[in-house]
Amino acid sequence: MSGIAEIAVRGRLTAGYDLSGLTWLRVGGAADWLFLPADVSDLRQFLAALPPDVPVFPMGVGSNLIVRDGGMRAVVIRLGRGFSAIVIEGNRVTAGAAALDAKVAEAAAEAGLDLTFLRTIPGAIGGAVRMNAGCYGTYTADRFVSAEVVLRDGALVTLGPEDLAFQYRQSALPEGAVIVSATFEAPAGDHVELKARMAAQLAKRDETQPTKALTAGSTFRNPAGFSSTGRADDTHDLKAWKVIDDAGMRGARRGGARMSEMHSNFLENVGGATAADLEGLGEEVRERVFEHSGIRLEWEIMRVGEPTPEAEA
Repeated sequence: MSGIAEIAVRGRLTAGYDLSGLTWLRVGGAADWLFLPADVSDLRQFLAALPPDVPVFPMGVGSNLIVRDGGMRAVVIRLGRGFSAIVIEGNRVTAGAAALDAKVAEAAAEAGLDLTFLRTIPGAIGGAVRMNAGCYGTYTADRFVSAEVVLRDGALVTLGPEDLAFQYRQSALPEGAVIVSATFEAPAGDHVELKARMAAQLAKRDETQPTKALTAGSTFRNPAGFSSTGRADDTHDLKAWKVIDDAGMRGARRGGARMSEMHSNFLENVGGATAADLEGLGEEVRERVFEHSGIRLEWEIMRVGEPTPEAEA
């Protein structure tokens, strides 16, 4: 990746950056480069100057991510404060890609707009759009209007729902593209009721999920292809945690990795785990579930980068 150091930037460009401190699971190796652009213009100019064969990986707050121990042979792009503004006009909310989902939900509720489904989703808006994040029966796609995106060649474009072709926990975002902001259309609601609803959601989450542990949110997608609605009459048929329990993998361990005792669809770093521990335990869970029920769980956590030679052995 010669020549990258010579690209003029106004943000921060760092070689050999250890990514473990940027992920919620606190594991992973170094990226060849980490770039924190100052603003959209800085990002566009950098990508336009970056040799086209150099891989680019946009990284949010690292809430749903395992970076493998060998690190990443890529330029990792992480957006900061310059990409976190929240603007509300009428029933539309435009948020920078680095704005936390929770902050967007709270700002919308204050304005009497219902984006409460975002409140308990860990991460930022860029990741919510890319992964079509959802909760309580509502998905990002249900409220999405458009996104401003910088393509790999530095072009700034506006993409709509037809461009992103949302599916369950995925979108058709072009390779190497970086979401810089997104606009949502939200139904109106009473701000007091919206805040009360979010408080109840948080209380339920804290009662049922290991929120104080080092996790990356739900490890596997629900086999039924949709997430829990959160309704009082909701059933647990074909939920990931249920098939993991049935396979006897609640609390299973490998090195410093554990399937949570509190919620068995959460991988935890209980101390000193490597990325190989976490991913290896996840793969063991997938095999045990398949042996027990014939269901092949799909990862919801994104896993990127290179394993170490020891992990491959």
